[in-house]
Amino acid sequence: MTITITAFERSPDRGRGLARDMRVRWALEEAGQPYEVRLLSFSAMKEPAHRRLHPFGQIPTYEEGDLVLFESGAIVFHIAERHAGLLPGDANARARAITWMFAALNTVEPRIVDLESARREEHHKTWHEERLPILQDRVRDRLDELCSRLGDADWLDDAFSAGDLLMVTVLRRLSGSGMLEDYPNLSAYVARGEARAAYKRAFEDQLAVFTGNPPPG
Repeated sequence: MTITITAFERSPDRGRGLARDMRVRWALEEAGQPYEVRLLSFSAMKEPAHRRLHPFGQIPTYEEGDLVLFESGAIVFHIAERHAGLLPGDANARARAITWMFAALNTVEPRIVDLESARREEHHKTWHEERLPILQDRVRDRLDELCSRLGDADWLDDAFSAGDLLMVTVLRRLSGSGMLEDYPNLSAYVARGEARAAYKRAFEDQLAVFTGNPPPG
């Protein structure tokens, strides 16, 4: 059955590969699974037809036959469980990789998103200048901890896994902030993820949407 995912018709990230469909595209590329993309306008995302797929009116969604999923982490987990290449075969290593998937989305990403939101939506508030350093310090706390844990390793737990895929996409949200550059091992870690052939294919496909030349289905 053909896999279909949804993505922004006009992504607010301007082709930088930060929208959450990038995670799903990358996972499918790593797994060697063909897929189609249905592009949605912001208004279409809030229509009943899409809300039947995603109750919160967001992207991405995943459709395969009668299976419909939403939430990028859940979709990546589903792909990783069904196809080789994203989760180790060893049971303990597999459990650790899944732990890192949760850590990326529940422990690291929320602080980065809080900082993004403050910069984008609260810059006109009188208290913005006081709150911003607090949010930056919270992100740095997580980066300090992740930096210490990664050390000189290439990946979070021996081989590349879905945990690394999600962590790399989360850390990329700091692109342009100057914060990641303070952590050479984390910057190198992100660069290793971006150098993977599957990542490059996914990025090029997402970028093509922004430039107006989407690849054929």
